[in-house]
Amino acid sequence: MVIRGRRLQPAIWAVIILLATATAAGAEAGKAAKPSEFILLAQIALLIAVGRGLGELMQRVGQPSVIGELLGGLLLGPSLFGWLWPSAQAAIFPPSGEQKALIDGIAQFGILLLLLLTGMETDLKLVRKVGRAATTISIAGIAVPFVCGFALGEFLPQYLLPHPEARLIAALFLGTALSISSVKIVAVVVREMNFMRRNVGQIIVASAIIDDTIGWIIIAMIFSLASRGTLDVMSVAQALLGTLAFLAVSFTIGRRLVFRLIRWANDNLMSTAAVITVILLLMSVMAMITHLIGVHTVLGAFIAGVLVGESPILTRQIDERLRGLISSLFMPVFFGLAGLSADLTVLKDPSLLALTAALVLIASIGKFGGAFAGGALGGLTRQESYALASGMNARGSTEVVIATIGLSMGVLSQTMFSMILTMAVLTTMAMPPMLRAALSKLPLGQDEKERLEREEYEQRGFVANLERLLLAVDDSTNATFAAHLTGLLAGGRGLPITVLHVGAPAGLAEQNRGDEQSHEAAVINAARESAKADADGGGNVDVLTRAPEKAAAEAIAEEAKKGFDLLVVGIDEVADRDGGFNKGIDELTAGFDGPLAIVAARGAHQQDPTANPRKILVPVSGSNVSRRGAEVAIALARLSALPLQVVYVSTTRDKGARRTSTSMSLAREEAILKDIAAAAARYDVNVATTLRANTAPEVAILQEIAASRADLVVLGTDRIQGDSLNFGSVAAAVLGKSKVSVLLVSDGEIRPKT
Repeated sequence: MVIRGRRLQPAIWAVIILLATATAAGAEAGKAAKPSEFILLAQIALLIAVGRGLGELMQRVGQPSVIGELLGGLLLGPSLFGWLWPSAQAAIFPPSGEQKALIDGIAQFGILLLLLLTGMETDLKLVRKVGRAATTISIAGIAVPFVCGFALGEFLPQYLLPHPEARLIAALFLGTALSISSVKIVAVVVREMNFMRRNVGQIIVASAIIDDTIGWIIIAMIFSLASRGTLDVMSVAQALLGTLAFLAVSFTIGRRLVFRLIRWANDNLMSTAAVITVILLLMSVMAMITHLIGVHTVLGAFIAGVLVGESPILTRQIDERLRGLISSLFMPVFFGLAGLSADLTVLKDPSLLALTAALVLIASIGKFGGAFAGGALGGLTRQESYALASGMNARGSTEVVIATIGLSMGVLSQTMFSMILTMAVLTTMAMPPMLRAALSKLPLGQDEKERLEREEYEQRGFVANLERLLLAVDDSTNATFAAHLTGLLAGGRGLPITVLHVGAPAGLAEQNRGDEQSHEAAVINAARESAKADADGGGNVDVLTRAPEKAAAEAIAEEAKKGFDLLVVGIDEVADRDGGFNKGIDELTAGFDGPLAIVAARGAHQQDPTANPRKILVPVSGSNVSRRGAEVAIALARLSALPLQVVYVSTTRDKGARRTSTSMSLAREEAILKDIAAAAARYDVNVATTLRANTAPEVAILQEIAASRADLVVLGTDRIQGDSLNFGSVAAAVLGKSKVSVLLVSDGEIRPKT
């Protein structure tokens, strides 16, 4: 009895809050005719509380949270609350135009933010990867239901149309609403089911992305047509050409401009919300541009989101803050208002109920059949096509936005809006169980299994999670070699690099400008070479060169605050006579707490610092830092024709451990070598392995350098606590005695002395 009472407490409190809000709203509404801030706050609070609460409940039963937000609006609207207690519902959500305009303004801005978020979730690399199949599926999946919806619109009874003379526009809106999948709903459901990285999951999401993009272009065209009232070929052509020009400029000049603005805000503005401010301004400006060319603002917001999502320095923290703001405030308000605008009580009319059922049936069969046919044409199996068609049938947020636009323009009637909203809710709720059933029957192929293992490996890895690199160099040969290695690391994924020229005295900045340009060229050329070895790579790295006016150590400490993942140092003098690091290295790295890479060019790389390493050696010991060094070595070895040489060495921590010559004692060492070899195989890098477990690690490494004829040693090291930079005795010995180039890669954590 007590347990049941506790479960009922939230519902009891919800009723009490609703009653109190209704009473207060009624009293507030009677005071004055002007818009009330109290009523606005009451509306927002109820929409957020009910929408987010039901969204949480929906997620617990395997449905997307947007369904709960829509249902929240339906419950608070005329469908339930207004039916049970009309006066209270009218007091909280008064029909007066001025009061309604306040919450509508928030909802309209919420539409733009929702489209910004949808664009940010759009993965163009994914679209390019499965482009042929996704494009075929998307076109077939749009064409079939669009024709069905358009035909239905042409035969709708006149009483369902607010303007029967504009039947063409209404039919176009209906065809679009039935044909477009919601990329947000599709992506959320596929991700929650852990099928985002499956082949068919990627095709589903990529097809939904193309669906959404085509959908917003179609809506932009229809909006232009509807706002002019007639089918003016010249006006439509003008809007179409304007849209194409907008897209062309956005994905060329606009892409670079957006990235540079976000980078400038991140690097130069002190406020923690500076990047979010710039993103919101970009969204607003691009939305206004699309409005000026005669198409709807949602297209500008969507494209702004795509460009923002592609920015390589959009940090996870900024991304989560922006998503949190949109998900917690604007989405429940917008979808709640959409539910408020629908009146499901009209469906008690048998003819309207039958028409709504026909609408849902036509939408589902048309989308399912079109996507299934597209999958077959795209080369998918029957099982894959079935899973794909099941996933593409979710409408959700996109249809709600489209229907809301049609309602606000007077193209759709209130009854028609309620019917489309019902269709969106039912198709979205049917999608997760259908997709689960379809995907559970799909076998995992060998190629797909290998790709999934590689991606799982990368999620835990170091190199795959780098986002920004800071390169500190002077005018030496070693600096050019460091620039070349940095370009090889960055080129595979097109990472932005900031080159800090730390070797120029204050009065010689002009003289060293040529050196800065040569380092930049070394980075760019190496990045292009690296991109050729990576099928998913970008190669077009953005390089920003700076000659700091203040002391080099201060400049690096200041740059470190901007969110760099790795500092690469390449200066003339690296090691001192005692085997440690040169004082210059020590000063440069003092203010950087993250991972470090110290470069020392030797041998052939002193003669030609832009030559790719021919033979790379990486010592491993099973520790996390040695694995990090192995990851860097694998990334660099993709351009080498010779196998990567991996040698197992004992660490200084292994002293005193029992060593025998039995095969049993070497099982661990052999397992570590096999693990590194498997990691290299994921990137098509050949490996040669050697065991030197019974020799001091520094001796073993130097012996292997001579035996393998390597020209670069990549060594993962600990960063040991102390007054100066210290990577330990093994790193010091290798750096001091190696006659070939050395790359030392340290962890960001500082380990205490042992």
